[in-house]
Amino acid sequence: MLGLQGQYTADSAPAQFGEVATGLDAVVLHAVFMAAVIAIVALGIERGIELSVKVMVPAIILISIGLAAYAFTLEGAADAYAYYLSPELSTITSEWTTILPAAAAQAFFTLSLGMGVMITYASYLGEDRNLASDAGIIASLDTFIAFTAGLIAFPVLFAAGIDPGASGPSLIFVSLAAAFAELPFGGILGAIFFATVAIAALSSAISIMEVVVAYMIDEQGFDRIPATVALGVAIFLVGTPAALDLIFVDLYDGFANSILLMLGGLLLSIFVGWVVPELALEEIGKGIKDTGSLGLAWLWFVRVPVVVALIALVALNAWDYYGFLTGGFADWLGANF
Repeated sequence: MLGLQGQYTADSAPAQFGEVATGLDAVVLHAVFMAAVIAIVALGIERGIELSVKVMVPAIILISIGLAAYAFTLEGAADAYAYYLSPELSTITSEWTTILPAAAAQAFFTLSLGMGVMITYASYLGEDRNLASDAGIIASLDTFIAFTAGLIAFPVLFAAGIDPGASGPSLIFVSLAAAFAELPFGGILGAIFFATVAIAALSSAISIMEVVVAYMIDEQGFDRIPATVALGVAIFLVGTPAALDLIFVDLYDGFANSILLMLGGLLLSIFVGWVVPELALEEIGKGIKDTGSLGLAWLWFVRVPVVVALIALVALNAWDYYGFLTGGFADWLGANF
């Protein structure tokens, strides 16, 4: 589709996205994607997950840097950077009840917090690992990739004369797809960009799948391959409605990303800070010579500010999701049933 230079425009993009994002073709692609996830996770930690991530993560970084360098050369890049890097503080302060929960949901999703991924992966680390250092590296690298994505997206949109105000799937799969189609060699560059997005999605799906697979292996006694296949098929079936109608993307995303992730983080913070504080301090002290008062300060930060903030965020997101259920989703049900 991206290779059809000039046929995929800002005007036609929304309709074309709706066509390719749903239906039988989308279900088939969903099956292919899940088959890739199942195959990698079924191979195990070293031969599957570790090997694939060692390839995928550096590829994402290198391709992102290359695309950002190309975007720097585009006409209007300076205006794009000014738009991207000049926050409107008045908007942030006036609409914080919308912006803050959305930002928190994004942070929880992109860092795989609240879904057990960090716990599962940490269980495979050596006892001498510095958890504080690892956390800093992970958060820094994640922020770098997100920042670099902005250095790619906004110059491309500005160069093509497309409004950058969209967000989520409409920004990536509609606005950016249309923008690439307007640029020289846009078909090739767009293919590279969306291949990077696919790699990132695959790496995320692998980590999420490993959480439930590890549980079935460690707690229920299943072998890796049967557990992976069974869970992969179940996830495919649950995801199929989203491949048939985009309303289910909003339904799933709003519940899982905006509520469940932060609710999981809230329960985890309560458990770590109030149920097993001694164990938490012992674990965070491994790999660090002397946590001292810093460890105690971290514990109380988790106990009070983090817990209070997460309670507020869960409540705000639950209210927004209720609005979606009684609004857009209710309208969809009325129109289809």
